[in-house]
Amino acid sequence: MRKWLRRAALTAAAFFIICVGLFFYLRSQALPVSTVSQTSQMLDLQGQVIDTFHTGENRRSVALKEISHHVIDATLAIEDRRFYDHHGFDVKGMARAVMVNMQSMSARQGASTLTQQLARNLYLSHERTWQRKLKEAVYTAQLEMKYDKDDILEMYLNQIYYGHGSYGIEAAAMLYFDKHASELSMAESAMLAGIPKGPKYYSPYMNMKNAKDRQYLILHAMAEGGSITERQAEAAYAEVLDFQPLDDEQHGFAPYFRDYVRYIATEKLGIQEELLYEGGITIYTTLDQHIQGAAEEAVKNGMPESSQQQAALIAIDPRNGYVKAMVGGRDYKSNQYNRVFADTRQPGSTFKPFLYLAALQSGYMSPVTRFKSEPTVFTYDEGRKSYRPRNYADKYVGDYIDMRRAISGSDNIYAVNTIMTVGAEKVIDTAKRLGVTSTMKPVPSLALGTFPISPFQMASAYSAFAGDGKLHEPTAILRIEDRKGRILYEAKPRAEQVITPAEAYVMTSLMESVFDEGGTARRVAPIIKRPVAGKTGTTATDSWMVGYTPELAAAVWAGYDRDRLLTVAESHRAAPIFASFLEDALTTVPPKLFPMPDGVVSVFIDPDTGMLAGDGCPEKRLESFLAGTEPTEVCSGHEASDSSRNGDESDSPQQSPDKSRHRSWWEDFKRWWTH
Repeated sequence: MRKWLRRAALTAAAFFIICVGLFFYLRSQALPVSTVSQTSQMLDLQGQVIDTFHTGENRRSVALKEISHHVIDATLAIEDRRFYDHHGFDVKGMARAVMVNMQSMSARQGASTLTQQLARNLYLSHERTWQRKLKEAVYTAQLEMKYDKDDILEMYLNQIYYGHGSYGIEAAAMLYFDKHASELSMAESAMLAGIPKGPKYYSPYMNMKNAKDRQYLILHAMAEGGSITERQAEAAYAEVLDFQPLDDEQHGFAPYFRDYVRYIATEKLGIQEELLYEGGITIYTTLDQHIQGAAEEAVKNGMPESSQQQAALIAIDPRNGYVKAMVGGRDYKSNQYNRVFADTRQPGSTFKPFLYLAALQSGYMSPVTRFKSEPTVFTYDEGRKSYRPRNYADKYVGDYIDMRRAISGSDNIYAVNTIMTVGAEKVIDTAKRLGVTSTMKPVPSLALGTFPISPFQMASAYSAFAGDGKLHEPTAILRIEDRKGRILYEAKPRAEQVITPAEAYVMTSLMESVFDEGGTARRVAPIIKRPVAGKTGTTATDSWMVGYTPELAAAVWAGYDRDRLLTVAESHRAAPIFASFLEDALTTVPPKLFPMPDGVVSVFIDPDTGMLAGDGCPEKRLESFLAGTEPTEVCSGHEASDSSRNGDESDSPQQSPDKSRHRSWWEDFKRWWTH
């Protein structure tokens, strides 16, 4: 007997030593490296998700404290009720499963704990072999040794597959309910907790009856466990859930902007594609969903469905350079080419503000400088070459007009007279100072916008007029963070005072007249119920409208990708798109006047002579000048000209100038207010 007792004691001691040794051995061994891909996110300016990046596994890890307690209760109730009581292996659960399966003569009930499932999902395949089961047991023991229960539960909820490419509870919550995991209700949590057992069988998208049956089972398991009452379980089961439409491909919202951000992140900022698609990074962008929605709607409604004509729209906040909206075409699914960056389109008359800015800066000209609007042949290159510009439909005033009249009616003869006076090189320098990088040649036709510039550059350049002369570098990405919140990139956009606030204001004042009676954008003026400045542009193949308010600068282009000639109707489509977009985008923003800075002098002038308006002048117009360039001679009175005054663009009417001469800033304000 003693001999057997000694043997038993030695065996027990040996077993104990082996167990202790095995414990310390397993504890000292590192777990296999697990490379779990994380879904990266792109957020708008308000922090809402506008895009996700992943390589087939949509996964976004969150801390346990950021997961609804309903999710935790539901998961434990159905998967592992004794999770906090065992050390990785639930012996009681195993015994119960064996009894149930023996009675039913089938594998109705499993006994895997959450830790075992986690070990299998992290490190192993799902093959049914003894070798795999042994490894699973080893890894389960190691997980329990190295992590506490909350850590294991957190890893499990971030790892488990919920169907339709979503891994982890956060991705599942966004996919099924467009909510964060922390916001899930009891009913939603019970629905999601039932899916991992069989994602295809219990997905509400694929079989709602199975999903509801599984939800019922989980809710009553929660009631049995005491986390909720039977009444709460019944109420949750009766709740009608609001599932999100299942959309595997996000082509709908701001697709051109999302492509642009991806390009900037990978090609300009050096973010590796592996990190973008598997690293769980967060990209914070400048997109405003309300403004983007207004842009997409304006482009959609501004073109007949049957038309093959294309359009592009880009909107920038002149106060900081933030890209607020981008539409690169009418149908992203059929054509991903982003026309916002197309540098093959002639801007036409939308280039003229750069010309007239150079004229004002030169000191040779002011808003009342006059040239005769009539057919003219210009010679250049020391008389060896000639240039004969034409107004639209060969319509000419036949009399002298000033800069305001030339801008509002887009008179080409006045524009070429201006570039011949100022010098083409100065015009190119001015455009480059405003951020235009396109190739331009110093020839007279430059005045009419004959050298291609992209809508993106046009909107950015005009933003300097809206921003008191300060040009902010266009910015689409504010910062990029890794999965732990560490900053990988933070934007520090450049801002430069490229023109004086006074120069910007005078140009703005001149471009406001484009929307007045007689201006080329007069037809869309009633749509815009706020002060606005801008310029239309029309070529044989391109329709443009570029303009701004104090809060937003935008460029709209419409045309065909292959330089097809525009019909009269097609050449008028950019301005209505611009007007509709601007008013909808700023619907919650109170109208605001452009503030007048120091260095600007406003005086009443006689439109026919450009002199200061005296008491005897029959017509008066309030005009703004750079200080020191305002007229000093006073007009004592004269006969008003009866000449017929015609514009050059298709939007320019034949009319007498008298209709627009009595206006003052107060009348402007009343017009904006009553609209």
